[in-house]
Amino acid sequence: MPQFAANLSMMYPDLPFLDRFEAAAKDGFKAVEYLFPYAFDAAELAARLSSNGLQQVLFNAPPGGTDRASIARAWDVEGSKGTACVPGRAAEFKTGIALAITYAKVLKCPRIHVMAGLIPEGLGREDVQATYVSNLHWAADQAAEAGLDVLIEPINTRDIPRFFLNRQDHAHEIIGMIGAPNLKVQMDLYHCQIVEGDVAMKLRKYLPTSQVSHLQIAGVPERHEPSIGELNYDYLFKLIDELSQQSGWNGWIGCEYRPKNGAQAGGTSSGLGWLKPYLAKN
Repeated sequence: MPQFAANLSMMYPDLPFLDRFEAAAKDGFKAVEYLFPYAFDAAELAARLSSNGLQQVLFNAPPGGTDRASIARAWDVEGSKGTACVPGRAAEFKTGIALAITYAKVLKCPRIHVMAGLIPEGLGREDVQATYVSNLHWAADQAAEAGLDVLIEPINTRDIPRFFLNRQDHAHEIIGMIGAPNLKVQMDLYHCQIVEGDVAMKLRKYLPTSQVSHLQIAGVPERHEPSIGELNYDYLFKLIDELSQQSGWNGWIGCEYRPKNGAQAGGTSSGLGWLKPYLAKN
């Protein structure tokens, strides 16, 4: 049966971030993910996880910046979407990876998502791929020493124009080029549907390969609850369960969506009707 993790960056927006751990636990979640932990001390986050009986299953490496203060605001203020593919920013990238590994150890989080970044204006994908591969190779080596996985995620260019990595086949090609056993794919079905479609067949192709470490979901096209939109998630969850039983895949499914009721008090919880049948079976 699929395991679901609450994405605390998007869910429970009516609550302060640190209070979202308790809210997720009360709704029956056993695990959480979020974009970035760097605005908070790792020990404080670990305490929230422990007191609410939650596992941390994923967070992102820094999107940019070279110190905790600049990293914490990089996503919102500077618009950075990662530095892995950007020539000339290797030192910044390595600083970010080192910080992410430090947090992962304290949070007992087994995987870190490394965002590819934006293709600089005037350059093409082929101009920056060597930088991306080199940085990922280094990051995978560093993470391996700590017993961690590095994840890469194809993201659609409607939401993030000029993002380097967009397709599942490209992500798996990159993994094959690097050949690090702890470098894996974060497969977001929302992005996959927007860019490629044919989601069920993509799952059939890639989930049994052991190269997909984590899944994420959201309704398409508005990124609300998975019960809202064009994807038949009941069918997809049954397929994921079937493939998991066949292949032994036991990853988490991150609920990375914006609740339709937004910041309305209790809005996230009231929209979890789609999830209750699956929680009842766990």
